Amino acid sequence: MRIVSGKYKGHRLKAVPHNKTRPTADKVKESLFHSIGPFFNEGKGLDLFAGSGNLGLEALSRGLDHVVFVDHDYQSVQTIKANIKALQLELQTEVYKNDAYRALKAAAKREKKFDYVFLDPPYEKISYYNLMETLKSQNLLSEGATIICEHAQGDELPKSTETFKIIKQINHSNVIANTIYRYNSRR
Repeated sequence: MRIVSGKYKGHRLKAVPHNKTRPTADKVKESLFHSIGPFFNEGKGLDLFAGSGNLGLEALSRGLDHVVFVDHDYQSVQTIKANIKALQLELQTEVYKNDAYRALKAAAKREKKFDYVFLDPPYEKISYYNLMETLKSQNLLSEGATIICEHAQGDELPKSTETFKIIKQINHSNVIANTIYRYNSRR
């Protein structure tokens, strides 16, 4: 696992030292970022269910200003912190060991707004609909925010709505897919 492009291109990332996480493969990550960027001039990101921090660190390498990383697993949080330290990105990051919904509530109390949200929960265990509705109800999304969902191909994801419009669906293999939404509160 490595940073695919940008300022930290080629830098190897540590993986979480257990098999409870599913690291996003470099080819999948490259395809995903070409669909949403591939580079950013600025912006704030949220890497929820962050695992090793792979997606959020790639986003920072490609130009995001700041990323908040959240995972409930202790070893994942320690791996994220080690990867951040290796890249010297401590000033551009925040890392929290927390349940996803509690983390979203805490971010709302701090009046955080995100331009890019990476959702890569354990497949078939978390409702993408509930996560997206929580992001909306807690007022955590900037106008025009991009929400990136990595999921198993057979997973049922929310259809386009007035607030969340599907802008792209990518099938990477027989197993993994990404659905990308754009947030619009003014519809």
